[in-house]
Amino acid sequence: MDDYEIILYRNPPGGWVAEIPAIPSCYALMDTREEALAELSNVFAMCLEYFTQRGDSLPRPR
Repeated sequence: MDDYEIILYRNPPGGWVAEIPAIPSCYALMDTREEALAELSNVFAMCLEYFTQRGDSLPRPR
């Protein structure tokens, strides 16, 4: 996950979104920015597992 650009922004009216734009559907919505970043790590692991099971590689970092 360290090689990927991570975007972090507010989600009105409250909460935060953390996402990796290079990987479709790899984002987390949580109450705080810290929670969003922590959850993004879990989502990234699920995305990696999904791509691996399909026999595909993750999209390259931008």
